[in-house]
Amino acid sequence: MLRLVLVALVVAVSSADFTVLKSPQYQIFQEGKWPVPGDRIPDVISLSMGFSVEEGLDWPGLGVGNLFQRPRSTVLVTVTGVNKLPLSGNGMSYPVENAVPYSLDSVVNSVHSVFSEEMPVVLQLAPIEERVYMVGKANTVFEDLSVTLRQLRTRLEQDNSIIQSLPVSSLYKNDETDRLFLSELQVLQDIITLLSGHKHLAKDNVPDIYSLELTGLEEIKKRYGEESAKFKDAVKILSDFLQKSNPGSPYNLAYQYNFDYAVIFNIILWIMIGLALAVIAISYSLWNMDPGYDSIIYRMTNQKIRMD
Repeated sequence: MLRLVLVALVVAVSSADFTVLKSPQYQIFQEGKWPVPGDRIPDVISLSMGFSVEEGLDWPGLGVGNLFQRPRSTVLVTVTGVNKLPLSGNGMSYPVENAVPYSLDSVVNSVHSVFSEEMPVVLQLAPIEERVYMVGKANTVFEDLSVTLRQLRTRLEQDNSIIQSLPVSSLYKNDETDRLFLSELQVLQDIITLLSGHKHLAKDNVPDIYSLELTGLEEIKKRYGEESAKFKDAVKILSDFLQKSNPGSPYNLAYQYNFDYAVIFNIILWIMIGLALAVIAISYSLWNMDPGYDSIIYRMTNQKIRMD
């Protein structure tokens, strides 16, 4: 399952759809069908993380939100080969206008320029193309991550591979094209597993970026066609996998407290106690004041009367 830190922004982008799967409560994505310019997707990600962009973006889908709280992690999953994934969760979807290839280099540069000393986690990965870019703490966190096709082939043969947890389908791990798609799912699962062993990363104030480009669906579509059973099974498996990042709860639970809650609570508490004690002390002093001796108002009045 795709379980990520609670204060993460999780976005899935296909050829014609921009879907926000999970967003912090203090970040406001507006419900609507406003098209997202394909070449401005990196700017949407930058603004959602609290960074400025060179060119203004007049897109009503993203509200102002809380200026002092931004996602500590941003996960962008780009899926090629399908116009729109059948995501039926609670996320918000927007059509993509003029879809073009894009890069998050500008977002990564913004993170580095502001948090150069804190070493944020930056991971950009395209498993099938064997493109990987790790910066900062990512080199330590993901040092055991399989990133080459040979490593992924070996990983799929292991007993704890994702194949053991997938539903029965027409996909076959010994088929070269199917294996490419399954390798991408394996990478997603392994990233989540490795992050679960470094939960302290979710408690710092440094924003992390995870960008994954999945092209396995496109490879299946090219070989077997859009109407094939393999392509339909792959679309459903990937959609289900991504949607498990935002599981609902049947219980009436309170919202997750921010890690600053204790600090803010103590500041407000002691300020209120201090003000209350000050009011009591001032009130007591005024109540026991002798107007003839202690009040400057009465002294000035008495002097004026004497002079007259």
